[in-house]
Amino acid sequence: MKADPTAQAALLELQAQDAILAQLQHRRNTLPEIARITELEAQIKDVDGTRIELDTQVSDLTREQKKADTEVEMVKTRRTRDEERLNSGAVSNPKDLASLQHELVALERRISTLEDAELEIMEKLEEAQTGLAVVQGDLDSLKADRDEQVAARDAAIEVLDQQAADTQAERGTSAAGIPVDLITLYDKVRGQYGVGAAALRARRCEGCRLEINGADLRELAAAPEDEVLRCPECSRILIRTPESGL
Repeated sequence: MKADPTAQAALLELQAQDAILAQLQHRRNTLPEIARITELEAQIKDVDGTRIELDTQVSDLTREQKKADTEVEMVKTRRTRDEERLNSGAVSNPKDLASLQHELVALERRISTLEDAELEIMEKLEEAQTGLAVVQGDLDSLKADRDEQVAARDAAIEVLDQQAADTQAERGTSAAGIPVDLITLYDKVRGQYGVGAAALRARRCEGCRLEINGADLRELAAAPEDEVLRCPECSRILIRTPESGL
């Protein structure tokens, strides 16, 4: 392939800009905020799972407490009714009277048992509510941290994207003076090796960092100035410089 030496030299500028674009993309993909957000999302998922369990437990215990309250009130209502019958003198039959008094004693025991069970439920409910409040606080804190990291990530991406846009614009200007076929070759080589064009300095290819042997150097030196050279070691486009050592 033939190309004006000036156009060939412009490939180095293009390669430098492509290197910057690759670096910017790498920085964009590896922002510390991205890893932190992933970590926080996992923590949020775990803590939210605990929150759901505790919230379900609180709901279940709340229903149990209401049921226990109702049972206690029903038994107390029956006790009150029996006490009123006993105190009214309406029951005069000794057998019925003894039966009523026996029932009142049984109701008292029942009320005591129900109230003990209700107290146990209330203690469990209070413990679950306290645990839920703590977990909800942890969850809110994690979400706030996550939102902070998202904002920081978005701000960093905006800066990097702007830098990439500026570099892309500069690349367009650099590419404008390079023949299409040379650009095509450069893009193909860059796709294969990551670096499409490298300078030849002190008999060393700056793409592969290897020193070129004497025979290959003589062959490169004999090539016309407009011939597009390739590194005999790595096949990258080789750009001659005043320090090439040819």
